[in-house]
Amino acid sequence: MSVEDPKVIDFVAHDPSGEVILVMVEGREWDGSNERLFQLQEKINSYASFASDGQLIEKYPELAGKPVRLELRCVGAPDPNTASFLDIVRGRLREEGLSFSVKQIGLNPSG
Repeated sequence: MSVEDPKVIDFVAHDPSGEVILVMVEGREWDGSNERLFQLQEKINSYASFASDGQLIEKYPELAGKPVRLELRCVGAPDPNTASFLDIVRGRLREEGLSFSVKQIGLNPSG
């Protein structure tokens, strides 16, 4: 899983708090490149569209009316360029009624 494929929703979770979490996973280290930022932007746009355009409720009708959060899980802290971009994204998603979070995850030691 990585942000390389914007057409795939990595996974959908329903938090005990009642929040729906659309999780995207980036297993590569951040490099601050324009290419990676573009991939991330495309993935976030795809997730926001999935949540806002009715596809989420069409696929999971039981989640109708629940608050939605997009979550980026990544192996390392975003570099400064990516962090700035994510701050802008967070504000824009908030305007659409979506929240956004970043969570660092560990790599599988076996590979």
